Amino acid sequence: MSVNSGDTAWMMVATGLVMLMTPALGFFYGGLVRRKNIASTIVQCFAIFAVVSLVWTLWGYSLAFGTSINGYIGNLDKVLLNNVGVMTPTAEKFGAPGITEMLYYAFQLMFAAITPALIVGAFAERIKFRSLLIFVVLWSTVVYAPIAHWVWNPNGWIHTLGAIDFAGGTVVHTAAGLSALAAAIVLGPRLNREKIDGKPSNVPYVILGAALLWFGWFGFNAGSALSASPLAVSAFVVTNLAAAAATVGWAVTETMTRGKPSATGMAIGSVCGLVAITPASGYVTPPAAIIIGLVAGVLCNLISRWRARTRLDDTLDVFACHGVGGIWGSLATGLFATTAVNAAGANGLFYGNPGQLLVQTEAVLVVVVFAFVGTFVLLKIVNAFSKLRVTSEEEEQGLDLSQDGEEAFSP
Repeated sequence: MSVNSGDTAWMMVATGLVMLMTPALGFFYGGLVRRKNIASTIVQCFAIFAVVSLVWTLWGYSLAFGTSINGYIGNLDKVLLNNVGVMTPTAEKFGAPGITEMLYYAFQLMFAAITPALIVGAFAERIKFRSLLIFVVLWSTVVYAPIAHWVWNPNGWIHTLGAIDFAGGTVVHTAAGLSALAAAIVLGPRLNREKIDGKPSNVPYVILGAALLWFGWFGFNAGSALSASPLAVSAFVVTNLAAAAATVGWAVTETMTRGKPSATGMAIGSVCGLVAITPASGYVTPPAAIIIGLVAGVLCNLISRWRARTRLDDTLDVFACHGVGGIWGSLATGLFATTAVNAAGANGLFYGNPGQLLVQTEAVLVVVVFAFVGTFVLLKIVNAFSKLRVTSEEEEQGLDLSQDGEEAFSP
């Protein structure tokens, strides 16, 4: 089959949309942290994109999508994009016969880049820039690439079990959320955490970041159809509906618990809905997407409120949003998936196949354990030769000045 110009054009646009999500995440996170850490938080996401672009090209793509070694990891036959086709539709084995593997590599790069950037929110305001980048190189290699191989490589062992993850509920969000939980535990709470009011420093940044994430997510999910097709349209529609429903669900929950909804809360709620629909986006109907989004908005809000009452200092609630949202979305896929939407998918519990929910649960449990333990160990190793935390003086001064030598806003 020859390369399809329509599919190629759409996938190039989708790839660009997903790339936009990493700087958008920077603004989203930057608006949530204190004023003295805005620039450092944004540039962490920016730098992660650059570093992962190189890691993914040099060896990450090959580990994830190279020839499988017993379903656990790819070999090194695609190192530095060796054997990655530029002119031929070699991505056919990944379910993308209309595009070249070079474009498939580029699309997958955007997922590989944003996933470790999500973890930034867990240890925001207290991590050394150098140590962060060392951790990202190791995490992308040791945690992300194997999980991507297990779930998305046609010969990956979780894939062969029958688990489905259309756009990254387990690979991206569950992995990042549980890694964030481990990171928050290893680094410990911020200085004088009990005195930090938790108010965002720049609400417009938060809303701008969330809006750009919502926009970019159309490439994230609809692009995962890997073609300009009716399935891409379906994924586009359900993505929007889940985000909208989660925004409402978060706002209603916030109104019931604190008397009024907040602009920041609604922005966060929309992201929770986007997270939850991600694994299901290519398999569920619009009514199911609304349910998935509503539940995500309520559930993530309640988990966030519970977390705030504990000693765990997951600064920007990455676990509550991405970990819980990703787990719920992956399990919901096992409930609501239907082959009426995607013949290449599977039916879930509500369509007569309870076994799909069991397989989804197994996949989630494996990724939860692997991501948490792997991240915990990696951070301990990094800390042994490059301290993870800034000094108390540097943290008090703020990472903008102590790590970057510049401020987000001039006096």
